[in-house]
Amino acid sequence: MTQKQLDESTAYLIGKGFEQPEIGIVLGTGLGKLVDDIEEPIEAHYNHIPFFPLATVEFHSGKLLYGTFQGKKVVVMQGRFHLYEGYDLMDVTYPIRVMHQLGIKKLFISNAAGAINLDFKKGDIMLIEDHINLQGGSPLAFKNVAKFGDRFTDMAEPYDKEMRTKLTAIAQREKITLREGVYASVVGPQLETRAEYRMLKILGADAVGMSTVPEVIVANHLRLPIVAVSVLTDECDPDNLQPVNIEEIIAIAGKTEPKMVKLFKELIKEI
Repeated sequence: MTQKQLDESTAYLIGKGFEQPEIGIVLGTGLGKLVDDIEEPIEAHYNHIPFFPLATVEFHSGKLLYGTFQGKKVVVMQGRFHLYEGYDLMDVTYPIRVMHQLGIKKLFISNAAGAINLDFKKGDIMLIEDHINLQGGSPLAFKNVAKFGDRFTDMAEPYDKEMRTKLTAIAQREKITLREGVYASVVGPQLETRAEYRMLKILGADAVGMSTVPEVIVANHLRLPIVAVSVLTDECDPDNLQPVNIEEIIAIAGKTEPKMVKLFKELIKEI
């Protein structure tokens, strides 16, 4: 990655009309409906944006959208990138750097995840308050990283406390159950074994997924405040483990999505 590449990607999007967005939003698996509420959307497909990777997962649609959402200018990633698709961590996080260069001041992230904490149920939403990086690398581990920000990025508070507090208050007001916990990010694409679920519980994870953490690391590198939620689509009980059903996971994500959209809508109104 070079500054010239970022400049080309950004220039292309500005040419399409992506003018000074305030908020960036990353939508996870089965969580694409938020874009229905964007006013006067402008689309840019990933395969047309210079130096952008391509989304290869069938339920990730692969485009950036720009428009007005709750009175704010937003840029939305509909479809994200994962290590399990064969990308490296710089590919996975490249769109975050582009959105930052476009001018976003805050980043909202969503994902679909499995519940490790068995007090949490499928269909719940979990506000991520901390994470465990189990992806075996860092998106900041490259030679010229210091040109883009501090090499030794502090991660004492990776998720913005103020936005988390506001989201908790919104959930109470809207009578939406909002759990809070630690998200562990693994490579995938295989699901975890029973022994791995037990290990994750011992490590202190409340949920597990295959995304989000690289984007959060880069956002912290860029000093971009983040709020992130997991839609819990399955319960990972090692003593009663059922074979995974991807269709069911997508269905649960879709069913829970209106609550997540409501939370994001109300938070965007308030910030």
